[in-house]
Amino acid sequence: MNKYTLEVYLEDLYFASQNQECPISAEKWQLWAETWLNSLDVDLEADSYEMSLVLTDDEEIKHLNHQFRHQNKPTDVLAFAALETDFPTPDMGLIDAIPLGDVIISVETAQKQAESQQHSLDFELVWLAVHGFLHLLGWDHPDDESLATMLEQQRILLTKVNLIP
Repeated sequence: MNKYTLEVYLEDLYFASQNQECPISAEKWQLWAETWLNSLDVDLEADSYEMSLVLTDDEEIKHLNHQFRHQNKPTDVLAFAALETDFPTPDMGLIDAIPLGDVIISVETAQKQAESQQHSLDFELVWLAVHGFLHLLGWDHPDDESLATMLEQQRILLTKVNLIP
């Protein structure tokens, strides 16, 4: 039984603009993200959380990267945490779920990376989503050691949802 609930709001700007269906259903994103949250060894103070997952293109993510990180180039994933604390707490009034924040992925950059890594676009999208998800929970990688730790945590979480054997 899950200790925490996590509502994922999928905003598919990329595939919808291509008149295609997103290759990963909203239900799968929901299941995976909630599994990730409940797999982490954290003791959160609330029971319910929410996050948004936005799939977009290089142009939009370049704009956001420039606006918020002062880098005028596309990137693969951006994460915008809703709160500045390590883990959100429920003392925000009468809300049903604590917002964790937004994870924004460029599908175009993900496709390039998937091709160079020789794996599927679906896998790359999930890899980037879990990376952004960890950022929402306060993970960061300012140096090689912390990046290695974060990448290992990504592998662990993808194992939890049977995407890595």
